[in-house]
Amino acid sequence: MKSRTGHIIRKTKETEVSISINVDGSGKISAKTGLPFLDHLVSSFAKHAMFDLKLVASSKDGIDHHLVEDTAIALGSAIDESLGNRTGITRFGYASVPMDEALADASLDLVKRQYHRIELSIIRDKIEEISKEDLEHFFRSLAQSLNMCVHISVKYGENDHHKIEAALKALAVALRSAASQDKRQKGPPSTKGVM
Repeated sequence: MKSRTGHIIRKTKETEVSISINVDGSGKISAKTGLPFLDHLVSSFAKHAMFDLKLVASSKDGIDHHLVEDTAIALGSAIDESLGNRTGITRFGYASVPMDEALADASLDLVKRQYHRIELSIIRDKIEEISKEDLEHFFRSLAQSLNMCVHISVKYGENDHHKIEAALKALAVALRSAASQDKRQKGPPSTKGVM
């Protein structure tokens, strides 16, 4: 079986992000962005998707928004690269994940047609050190750069930290399922013959 790995180096005037990922890994993770909550979210995502991940990101301009955005873009791009033409994958994934009082659902299609509907139901302006709008932007940037159709919905919850974690873990578990290889699938999982 061919190794499904991705390697992305994203350098801008604002940030520098380096990612190596193996989507057939066992959840070995190293994530260093300079933002502890972002490290936690990226690590949790990789752990529950069962990806091996090494991520190093740094800010050049000291603006958290750019660091959060570019980390998500590089992460999605690395996963996209690792999946190649997506031949032989399961394609669809769904997960419902609780985090204490919060519950989140994620449904996705790895069809290489980008669409996202993401409802995180965040109330506070900030969760840990990251703004609400930057957390929402993280999810959108990840979905766009991964080139997938995804619907994420926090059904209910009281703690915004729990809502974000439930949503990210639901996305990770759904992605793990959708990216898994289906031995019965010969070629792209599409009636069109391409993804």
